[in-house]
Amino acid sequence: MKYVVLVGDGMEDYPIKALEGRTPLQVAHTPNMDFISAEGSMGTVKTIPEGMYPGSDVANLSILGYDPRKYYTGRGPLEAASMGVFLDEDDVAFRCNLVTVKDGILVDYSADHISTEDGGGLIKLIDEKLGGKNISFHPGISYRHLLVLKGCEKVKCVPPHDMVGHLIEENLPFGKGSKLLKNLMQDSRSFLGEYMIWPWGPGKAPSMPSFEEKYGLSGSVICAVDLIKGIGRCAGLQIINVPGATGYLDTNYREKADYALMSLEKKDFAFVHVEAPDEAGHEGNMEAKIKAIEDFDEKVVGTMLDGLDRYEEYKILVLSDHPTPISLRTHTPDPVGFSVFSTGELQPMGFIEEGYRLMDIFIKGC
Repeated sequence: MKYVVLVGDGMEDYPIKALEGRTPLQVAHTPNMDFISAEGSMGTVKTIPEGMYPGSDVANLSILGYDPRKYYTGRGPLEAASMGVFLDEDDVAFRCNLVTVKDGILVDYSADHISTEDGGGLIKLIDEKLGGKNISFHPGISYRHLLVLKGCEKVKCVPPHDMVGHLIEENLPFGKGSKLLKNLMQDSRSFLGEYMIWPWGPGKAPSMPSFEEKYGLSGSVICAVDLIKGIGRCAGLQIINVPGATGYLDTNYREKADYALMSLEKKDFAFVHVEAPDEAGHEGNMEAKIKAIEDFDEKVVGTMLDGLDRYEEYKILVLSDHPTPISLRTHTPDPVGFSVFSTGELQPMGFIEEGYRLMDIFIKGC
């Protein structure tokens, strides 16, 4: 049996007046997801435990079968794992965005979707100027980078995609260790012009059982962003890098599916994550979100369905990790719909309150 999970990050949305009260997912032309829904089993799952921030880290931990309340320590250490950055016991890792600032207002959480080459160059410059024995910056992809500090365990940070259009001074880090972070942020502005660093998602290295230990399956993760790669690495899954996978609207959708199918020749499980719908949601771009969903359906879901025909037994799960409504331009903790298709029998799914149980049901049927 082969198992495939396809995640369209942030696909879910709220009804939009301009779409006659429908959502982008309802409006988009999605014949492949429609097939899975019609011929398989549908349900709803709460991927964000009550009281936890509705981040992609929390949601995708749930989807992979790990209870975030038990295993989640913060976003930063998951990205560190993806980048191969080892964390000592007293290290705290932060996701470190490059953002655009004008007149004291954060106007873009992604530094205008800076290229990986340019973003990496800036982070190396920042490390030269601001790094030291207890402070290190590590380049990632596009605007998504990493900051590692000694201590600062109690500091609280606001995610930059939640404060576009808001004053910086009203959303700075707070708590024990925040003074150092605020100084680093301010110092970065002195030589980055309209850009600055924005650290968030602090945490220490997590400890969790491997996916194979939990489910007896070997597997792989195909994704462009370090966060999901980091979760996969912590779960002991193989990380597959796909040429042209950008984590944005121009990502190489079809190659992601092709690489997943190649991995299934030797492995039992493939987890394919596409960031594009989420990015469109954060931008408040309704047309781009519809297009991203249609590309996901045609080039990822469709390609996977065609390729899986070579196997006598397989199961495929398609879902969003969380909503990213166009009207809000940020994540919400609302439950999301999912669909499962299998060559074998399927039980009715219904509503799954504990999101991490979805993987148990998907693989074990219980």
